[in-house]
Amino acid sequence: MRRRDRWTDPSATRSPGPPGRHGPPEVVVVHLIGVYTATGEPVYTDEAGAFRVAIEGEVARPLTALPGPGCHACLHAVPLP
Repeated sequence: MRRRDRWTDPSATRSPGPPGRHGPPEVVVVHLIGVYTATGEPVYTDEAGAFRVAIEGEVARPLTALPGPGCHACLHAVPLP
């Protein structure tokens, strides 16, 4: 069963900067690709198609690993105008 898409296309996800630094978070713009997870969440991907997330509410759950250090189980997501 598919959940209703409440998010706009595109959306943005934010992940914390490198550990131990006070730099800004990394922002990745993702686009809806028309694919759904087994639980019905819409799947979004970055422009290159390498980073995929499922967005529910304001939480983006990575389906692929983020490039760089750190492991994040969930990220903040916001719709873009």
